[in-house]
Amino acid sequence: MKKVMFAEFGGPDVLRLIDAEEPHAGPGQVRIAVRAAGVNPVDWRVREGQVLGAHPTVLPSGVGLDASGTVDEVGEGVEGVEIGDPVFGEGSSTYAEFAVLSAWAKMPAGLTFEEAAGYPSVVETALRLVREVDVMAGQTLLVSGASGGVGSAVLQIARERGITVIGTAGTANQDYLRGLGAIATTYGDGWAERVRQLGQVDAALDLAGSGVIPELVELTGDPHKVISIADLGAPEFGVRFSGVAGSVPDALAEAARLISQGKLHIPVEKSYTLAEAAAAHVDSHAGHTRGRRVIVV
Repeated sequence: MKKVMFAEFGGPDVLRLIDAEEPHAGPGQVRIAVRAAGVNPVDWRVREGQVLGAHPTVLPSGVGLDASGTVDEVGEGVEGVEIGDPVFGEGSSTYAEFAVLSAWAKMPAGLTFEEAAGYPSVVETALRLVREVDVMAGQTLLVSGASGGVGSAVLQIARERGITVIGTAGTANQDYLRGLGAIATTYGDGWAERVRQLGQVDAALDLAGSGVIPELVELTGDPHKVISIADLGAPEFGVRFSGVAGSVPDALAEAARLISQGKLHIPVEKSYTLAEAAAAHVDSHAGHTRGRRVIVV
């Protein structure tokens, strides 16, 4: 089978598309014929060797956590899923023609494989952040870097829970944020003052890692009300860096519920082939995404 691998930590150029042996499902796992794989910032952070504590990596290594596809092998002890079922979930080395998933859910009706691959990690992250930042209905949450996959999910989850969201993004994404129910404003010079004029901020999330932690602490008045998933230096300001996943099966079940009810939709901005994995990482690293990037197999 075809699989994207890297034999050393480094830039996008270390990625190689190779012929590899097919993986097999172990106990509590399923194997899928991959139809699409989600492209997440953690993918290139792993490739660069940035997050070895949270994601121990043995070289040579595959790439990717999220995928959608059809079940073609069911591990021992697995119930409720059959060969041929369309599923989406999390596993390892998902930039490949076959991948093993350790958490999955059946795809909601009407969802394409390309769309489904964009949900698992971002919805788990969004649900975790909203829970950890402890923002309640009637309060206001500031989301810095709100137009990407996690931001898109946070905005919709918060809206469903009665939380007001102020989102920052580039000029081109202002209408996109408003369409997701957020109060939108641009980043760049004077952004903190623009946010301040929109009202009191009860909690804040840094999703882009653009050096805004001091301003987020100032706007909330409390570093404990700020969480980052993108700035590894956040703890220097007393701000939590959230990088450890919660229950992925629960998050997938919640994602399926929200999608089925029409309360959650994350668009796919761009698709790539397996051979274009390096380009996908370059684009992901550059940011400014509206929704998700995926690799189609």
